[in-house]
Amino acid sequence: MTARSGETFGTGRAVSDIEALLAGPVPAAGPTVAEGEPDTGEWGATAGEGFRIVPLWESDGLVGVYEREWEEAEEAASGHLAELVGELDRRWGAHRMAGMRVPIFRDLAGEPLPPLYRALCDTDCRGDLAVWGPVDGRWVAVSLNQCDGDAPMILVAVVADRPIVELDDGA
Repeated sequence: MTARSGETFGTGRAVSDIEALLAGPVPAAGPTVAEGEPDTGEWGATAGEGFRIVPLWESDGLVGVYEREWEEAEEAASGHLAELVGELDRRWGAHRMAGMRVPIFRDLAGEPLPPLYRALCDTDCRGDLAVWGPVDGRWVAVSLNQCDGDAPMILVAVVADRPIVELDDGA
């Protein structure tokens, strides 16, 4: 669960949150730290060497949701991502994609990952990243994530002080 649980998605609010994230601090170095709500423990952000990740929206839980109802929830979440990507494309130009296939396989194999990709895997944010940048000297990415079929879908934003690039599979 995230600190965004129960909130209605709004493209304008998500863009405002990303703009605030873009203008805010990003640690240049240091360990990766997850920040949670003190009362509930819900995830609020993760920051590490050169990046910050925040949830923008979280769907309702999907325990006991099947077939058409589950498909509708997935379509709604994908629609939110598409609306947000479209708005950010209008503001900053066309995005590029950074796939998560290589980081996921490296994570499963116990191999080292750059801090941003380690943090994304550790927070179950394994959806491919739509990336823009540089924007005001930083890079921005958004992705839609779900750690398993019963878990809520989570839309996240990343801001980094270095390029967000797709990892090479070494092949």
